[in-house]
Amino acid sequence: MNMEFKRKLPTAQTVKDIYPITAEMAARKKERDRILKDIFTGRDDRFVLVIGPCSADREDSVLEYISRLRKVQDDTRDKLIIVPRIYTNKPRTTGDGYKGMLHQPDPTSSPDMLKGIIAIRKIHMKALERSGFSCADEMLYPENHHYLSDVLSYVAVGARSVEDQQHRLTASGLDIPVGMKNPTGGNLSVMMNAITAAQHPHTFVFSSWEVQTKGNEYAHSILRGYSSKHGQSMPNYHYEDLRLLYELYGEFGLKNPAVIVDCNHANSGKQWQEQPRIAKEVLHSMRHSTDIKGLVKGLMIESYLEDGAQKPGGCVYGQSITDPCLGWEKSEKLIYELADLV
Repeated sequence: MNMEFKRKLPTAQTVKDIYPITAEMAARKKERDRILKDIFTGRDDRFVLVIGPCSADREDSVLEYISRLRKVQDDTRDKLIIVPRIYTNKPRTTGDGYKGMLHQPDPTSSPDMLKGIIAIRKIHMKALERSGFSCADEMLYPENHHYLSDVLSYVAVGARSVEDQQHRLTASGLDIPVGMKNPTGGNLSVMMNAITAAQHPHTFVFSSWEVQTKGNEYAHSILRGYSSKHGQSMPNYHYEDLRLLYELYGEFGLKNPAVIVDCNHANSGKQWQEQPRIAKEVLHSMRHSTDIKGLVKGLMIESYLEDGAQKPGGCVYGQSITDPCLGWEKSEKLIYELADLV
């Protein structure tokens, strides 16, 4: 076997025991979970905004960004529920490049998974403690979710993971909203099958245990655009796309039909400055159809302190080192505009 077993990592419970959350933090997360569940079941008509950096590359700038979100959330709490993105593991199309804080707590140093596990737990804990936000992360590695299960209120399964059985079955065992993205090829049936699997109970092998899940009624879709057979970015956020998704939900007979529209990635062709326009078009579609208004629960925006992106090791504080993001000034303006429009 061409694989070196470097060291055995501590269990999630061991890490939680070393870095525990307080009763106050647990209560904050519980309340945030309740609100989000009520939104996805239709009991709360507020709009969800999952917003933040493409990848959480450093603790100080990410926490500063989230601290700025706190005031905006307080100002818009009657209309919007903000869920900051703290994406600590980054999928790579070719496997190369920066893979996130889990792999490299210091983007300029060699990978260190033990330091990474500690770093991602600390950053999520600090966000919850300092700003009251229980945040969102991507479930790139299903077993790693348990290192953060007591601090997260939203989980996304990415376009490259949505067909994987372990991701689908693990999602069925979570008790928070889990967004299943459409695959990079754009086949919506793949996404709908993933949601079906996540909403049903299962028995399977997880971390050397036989586990049984109850099913997750809060599993839902994320539309993020797709790539054509020629590699061109193709959007799927338009009125016709949302109408098609509404009809698909009816055919599949799933609980709590819901979608979050990702305004970046293939929907924008990775043109980060297009995100405000796309967001407003989605809201325009909602105003023209009560079916779509009931289906669309929120938006996903890639946003950071500074516009654009830089290469890993760059010296611009608060600028993405992966996909380009909308800077803070434009993001703040957009959030207030969205609160006025919903």
